[in-house]
Amino acid sequence: MATPAIRMFRRLEGLFCVYKPSGVHWKLVRDSVETNLLKGLNATSSQPLPQEVRFLAHPVSETEAPKGLTLSASSVPVLSKHPLVTGPEFQHIRVGVGHRLDAFSSGVLVLAVGNGNKAINDLYRTRVTRDYTLEGEFGTATDDFSHTGRVVERSTYGHITQDKLDKVLAMLQGANQKALLMYSNVDMHSQEAYEMAVQGLLGPEGKSQPILTGLRCIHFQPPNFTLEVQCLNETQKYLRKVVHEIGLELRSTAACKGVRRTRDGPFTLQDALTHHHWTASDVIQIVCNEGQRNEGRYPGNFLSFVI
Repeated sequence: MATPAIRMFRRLEGLFCVYKPSGVHWKLVRDSVETNLLKGLNATSSQPLPQEVRFLAHPVSETEAPKGLTLSASSVPVLSKHPLVTGPEFQHIRVGVGHRLDAFSSGVLVLAVGNGNKAINDLYRTRVTRDYTLEGEFGTATDDFSHTGRVVERSTYGHITQDKLDKVLAMLQGANQKALLMYSNVDMHSQEAYEMAVQGLLGPEGKSQPILTGLRCIHFQPPNFTLEVQCLNETQKYLRKVVHEIGLELRSTAACKGVRRTRDGPFTLQDALTHHHWTASDVIQIVCNEGQRNEGRYPGNFLSFVI
């Protein structure tokens, strides 16, 4: 008969996402989630200890003459099966990581548990895009494109307007749209290409250079500005470099103050578990909700592990 812990373990199957704060390495996030899941499983009420029959010496008073050893049959617990002897019922649970975030970025980090580890590659083969918000600051250039790097140049930014910024963003998006078509393994003059473009399925086969599929400014108050980016095959370092290049195109300089992932495929900030909810019960609940919410949106092998 399966114990309550085993029944809970069987429900930990699928994909879910957590919110990774800035300044924390993704490995630490993954290890923290794994530790909390193990604690939740092992804290589940366990089966009572099995009993065994033993013949124990019958207690006699000191006034009775020792005429011989008296034994009586007693039922006692099997101490060799006690958790303090055998250790925790679960000592390892595999938690996989999807598209990683570097230590200085924050946002949605997709994790997998159980057979959900097999679904991560299926999810990425669907050519899902990811959304970011990038916070930039005009007037400074650094060696690593972030505001914490070594300053290599300072410049003026009073001539920059939102109209000029929007024109540069439109130019970058147009260039990336051409790259998207170039890396797509499909004839651009075919009906297949048209149908894929309408459904938003047009994209590179496998790995390619980073591609920005969407780019717009959502906040402009010089020297600070905020961009909303939709992309494929990106890295956070590449996104910081994009902010730097935007500054150069505007005949100024710019450094990235923050990178925040707001969506990874079907997973959004609203689905992400914060640090206080990295528990077995919360993970089970969100895995079930994700399976129901994404039913019909993604094909075959992916759904078989999400649900």
